[in-house]
Amino acid sequence: MIQDIAPHRLINHYNPEIDINMESIVFSFHKNEVLVRKEGDHYLFPTYQEVREQFDYRYLFSLDDTTCFLAKDTVEMDGFSYVNIQELRTDEKETKPYFYAMITAYQLNNWYRNNRYCGRCGHEMIHDQEERAVVCPHCHHIVYPKIVPAVIVGVINGEEILLTRYARGFAHNALIAGFTEIGETLEECVQREVYEEVGLKVKNIRYYKSQPWGFVDDLLVGFYCEVDGDPTIDLDTSELKSGIWTKREDIVLQPDELSLTNEMMKMFKESKI
Repeated sequence: MIQDIAPHRLINHYNPEIDINMESIVFSFHKNEVLVRKEGDHYLFPTYQEVREQFDYRYLFSLDDTTCFLAKDTVEMDGFSYVNIQELRTDEKETKPYFYAMITAYQLNNWYRNNRYCGRCGHEMIHDQEERAVVCPHCHHIVYPKIVPAVIVGVINGEEILLTRYARGFAHNALIAGFTEIGETLEECVQREVYEEVGLKVKNIRYYKSQPWGFVDDLLVGFYCEVDGDPTIDLDTSELKSGIWTKREDIVLQPDELSLTNEMMKMFKESKI
């Protein structure tokens, strides 16, 4: 999955006193694009040595011993260009750790950008020196990074699992998914999302694994469960364009191994679930 970068490690301890150095990675975003240069088939992120005169910086985290910083501005430079973050999506062993770092930086960049001003009184926010938070110096309102819980659900009926395809956007096989609502447990979210999207009741809900998904601020939480009673699918066509009971051997996986959804489908396909 996207976070499986061992033996590398993303060290997200907040320390605003860490100084940038020549080898530090610099992430600069413009909307949903990130500054890169291309070397062969790979995209490389600039180091401070390459772009040091161009930006003002904020420390984010470290990838192993390499510190990573966020550029507060955007700029066009010879040899570099802004590329859609989805174009960099990869599960290649040598580049995947940098992709994961970039997506985490993208999530933080969006949070910083969306919280420049206090949502309570409108004053400009400042950065807390003790923890990763922004604070209003006027009314003392504190805002932490946005993390949105959502469920991924593998619904099983004997030797079949329910595969779906979204009505728009992502074109590959997926599982039932949805955001947790206010006052709802994750297990209740599983039951509600399955019933809303395909009209099925489920039982034996059990946790599998979780995954940070910085593209959209999600913390994905995977569950398997069994259909309870009638397995007839009643598809919500506003959300899905297909929902099909699929035998293990007929499962077609996604084109990369980054997502929790793909791993859960793969586990069932290989009879490990």
